[in-house]
Amino acid sequence: MSLFTPLIWILIVVPFIVLAVFRSEKVNLKYLGLFVLYFLTDSYIQHLSKLYFDLEFIGLKFAWIGKILSLCFALIVIFSVSKKDREEIGFTTKTNSKSQLKSGILIFLGFLAFDLIFKLILFPKSGDFDLETFAFQMTMPGLTEELVFRGILFWLLDKAFAPKWNFKGIKFGWGFVIITILFAEAHGVMLTENYEFKFDIITIVYLTIISSLSVGILRKLSGNLIFPILGHNMINTINAIIRIL
Repeated sequence: MSLFTPLIWILIVVPFIVLAVFRSEKVNLKYLGLFVLYFLTDSYIQHLSKLYFDLEFIGLKFAWIGKILSLCFALIVIFSVSKKDREEIGFTTKTNSKSQLKSGILIFLGFLAFDLIFKLILFPKSGDFDLETFAFQMTMPGLTEELVFRGILFWLLDKAFAPKWNFKGIKFGWGFVIITILFAEAHGVMLTENYEFKFDIITIVYLTIISSLSVGILRKLSGNLIFPILGHNMINTINAIIRIL
């Protein structure tokens, strides 16, 4: 992956950021700048660690070091802010009302059921069981990516553009839209080291509509990051299971 790839990810969501600026009553540019800075810093931490600190010499193929460093960076940021801000990030055991939490879980499970059926039909099967794949998918992606995307980045954008849309008594805003899209295209867009542009529209659309949207709704309606972390890792684990059926 080229070092320019994270910049391309940001450029893709620029039209939505511009829309948010013009459609919001008040914009806090400081938090918008911090959003861009944090996203790029986290992206380069993971990318550069993969280049220089891989674990292939002990037989590990996944980006463990990058995810661990991303997690450490997120925790440093989280513990450097106030308790109130940590709760807004979702770093808390508190939840929203029982009805809101129930709605979030049911909506997520509905998306998950569709996701399961769709992938059972289309995913390649009869792969080999790999312990590292399961160990990684059951832990690191959900833990790190939810802290980053549905935690810190959500919080920064909600500070930049105050949420104003109401759903089930919870305020949603442009930050929700931007993060939902950003998460998906960060998994489906890449500029290679040879400057070959790869754009997987199916992955982007599917992740936006199904995975990113469902976990984002779960984050908002639950009120913390515990449920989206579990949901994210559940999706990834199901993916791994389907491939070996």
